[in-house]
Amino acid sequence: MKSAPIALAVAAAFALGACKTLAPPDRLPELDSPEAFKTAVEQLPETERGRWKVAEPKEGEARGEWWKVFGDPVLDGLVADTMAGSPTLAAATARVTQARAVLGITDADRRVQLSAGAGPFNIRSSPGSLGLPPGTELSSNTLWRANATIGYEIDLFGRLRDASRGARLDLESSEATFESVKLALQADVARTYLELREADLDAQLLADAHALRARALALVEKRFAAGAIAEFDVLRARADLATTVAQHEAAVARRGRLENAIAVLVGRVPARVSVEASGRRAQIPRIPVGLPSSLLERRPDIVAAQRTLFANTARIGAAKAAFYPSINLTGTAGFEARDIDDVFRWSSRSWILGPFIGGLVNVPILDGGRNKARLQRAQAQYEEAVANYRAVVLTGFGEVEDNLLGLRSLSLQQDAVATAAAAAKRAAQLAQLRYDAGASSFLDVLDAQRTALDAQREENRVHGARATGTVALIRALGGGWTDPSPPAASADPAPDRTAAK
Repeated sequence: MKSAPIALAVAAAFALGACKTLAPPDRLPELDSPEAFKTAVEQLPETERGRWKVAEPKEGEARGEWWKVFGDPVLDGLVADTMAGSPTLAAATARVTQARAVLGITDADRRVQLSAGAGPFNIRSSPGSLGLPPGTELSSNTLWRANATIGYEIDLFGRLRDASRGARLDLESSEATFESVKLALQADVARTYLELREADLDAQLLADAHALRARALALVEKRFAAGAIAEFDVLRARADLATTVAQHEAAVARRGRLENAIAVLVGRVPARVSVEASGRRAQIPRIPVGLPSSLLERRPDIVAAQRTLFANTARIGAAKAAFYPSINLTGTAGFEARDIDDVFRWSSRSWILGPFIGGLVNVPILDGGRNKARLQRAQAQYEEAVANYRAVVLTGFGEVEDNLLGLRSLSLQQDAVATAAAAAKRAAQLAQLRYDAGASSFLDVLDAQRTALDAQREENRVHGARATGTVALIRALGGGWTDPSPPAASADPAPDRTAAK
């Protein structure tokens, strides 16, 4: 068997397979991207401006352990447990593995195919092929064959290459979606944990109020028994105490639901997860916003939408190539003999490489409109991917703007509610002193205490909303950053923290 024809055929196959693809060039849709976010650096307080250098993130860079900016070891442990045990993350990992397997299946069509077989087969030649008169009776022969078949499709118009590129981009989209799922899980754990800490403080405030009201009721009952006051004050004190008890139970129940939610996120049954109560407030880090272009480079859902868009571009090329001829090179080599004992003798070798088996040209003529419909589907999928990409980008911009605006508003609210809580606490103290001196009624004391409790709870709620809003902003920005330059001097004694890259 001479190797020159085979070598020549293989060389021609690879040369023809390098032809240009029919896919349109990758092009992202035009977007009206702003130069800066609406609620950006210029709207921050004067002391905040210029503290951060402009972030320059890339989608390929690690998003880091951004949750550590809150300085809470319990949160660090919960996020680590979630990354190890979450069924949602395990499902996302399996989807990436599936996409990688699909890529392997698609790439296999671009490689040389080799198979082997052995066994008997019957053959009967026609009289005409042997130069015999018509009607001549010929007997069939049983032959034993052991051979190997090799095949390769020449990718003349890039159909296989475009299909492979589409599958590879699908894999990249799945990997970006995995990062999006991971970021969402981390954010959900952090948000739920910070809400739980807010519930801890709320329950503690109500427990303190319960103790205060219980002491007040005991004092009022003594004064009523002595005939110093009317029964009206006793009834109001009892009602106020009962209301506080109900509010405390509601806060405890809310905390329990949040703890159960954390258990589900971690991937355990609620009975196996217990988060110890803490009276410590969460630290509120400052987050560098960067430029809108950074958002497009970094958010994993935008990266996934971009890869899906480019994958559908490649599939248009594959659909166009189906209208053109395809060439399949095949060849068979092995051994063939009448007797099984002679199969593997050197004299029994045989091979076929030629127009009957190798070099077969397939030209689509009539396919019932199948190829046209496939091209229309590929083009429609591309248009859908364009619309989805635009929608994801717009959603990203909207989420960042919403969270920036929300955090700015909450920061201003925090100052107001802190002032209100301090004033209400002092007013309650003065009301108690005035009541003890007989200068005011017990109703004034109750009203002042309720106002003070409501103000303290509102201050705790706003602080908790700032913490969870910071998590939402980090998620909207696609992860965390590091500011390599030292922070500017500030009168704020709290340490500056940025999201870790």
